[in-house]
Amino acid sequence: MRIDLHTHSSASDGTDPPAAVMRQARAAGLDVVALTDHDTVDGHDEALRELPPGLTFVPGMELSCRLDGHSVHMLAYLFDPASPGLAAQVQRIRHDRVRRAEDMVARLAELGTGVTWEEVTALAGGGVVGRPHIARALAAAGVVDEPSEAFTKEWIGMGGRAYVGRYALPPAEAIALVRAAGGVAVLAHPRAGRDSWLVPDDVIATLAGDGLAGIEIRHPDQEDPERARLQDLAAQLGLVATGGSDDHGTLTGHRIGGETAAPEAYEQLVERASGAVPVRA
Repeated sequence: MRIDLHTHSSASDGTDPPAAVMRQARAAGLDVVALTDHDTVDGHDEALRELPPGLTFVPGMELSCRLDGHSVHMLAYLFDPASPGLAAQVQRIRHDRVRRAEDMVARLAELGTGVTWEEVTALAGGGVVGRPHIARALAAAGVVDEPSEAFTKEWIGMGGRAYVGRYALPPAEAIALVRAAGGVAVLAHPRAGRDSWLVPDDVIATLAGDGLAGIEIRHPDQEDPERARLQDLAAQLGLVATGGSDDHGTLTGHRIGGETAAPEAYEQLVERASGAVPVRA
């Protein structure tokens, strides 16, 4: 079995509609795929309607969290999206995403970029507005050559001239909400990239005590030495070692299926969840 537990669609900051993501997953030889858009499940219905034969769909979401001023990402799987506590917090996060994006676009206007709110929302296509949409607008305006170049202090990178913070959940609260909704929580890419906060072992251990189910180990932006260290840590803490491509369509080179989770890891997550079940076409 080939299993990708981390993908995004145009329901958040991916470039392709959920149905297209499902087709790409099957074309990439996947047997199981999770759609984990940021702070939304809006893409799930379309994904299920267009699920290709032979592909199993795992309901998921990537929750925005913050710890000690650092951004942390929490993957949630197989939860009940109507669970009151989780639904209320997701709505609050989404509303603040819009407020933040509006403020960032206003700052960019003051900087003379020519980027407008109408252009950004058009790129979002009705999905959750995020920094990648603003980055794409900056590239379209010729301010930067590529969207990735917008994530600097010159523009919308952390601490940048047009950067604005937003509301996010403490990781422990996110875990509790996901568990209350019958789901399982996995810490996403805790050691990814040079510009991200590298989540320390002691923090991961604390989150394990809070009910964290797993750690995303196989991720395109995590080097082999960090993967090995995280694998050992997962074994010590009794956490499931998962993986996924974190595909965002064109923005990440359509890498769906490029990183996968082991079948036994997937099975462990399914066994621990009670809020929803995987759906096979």
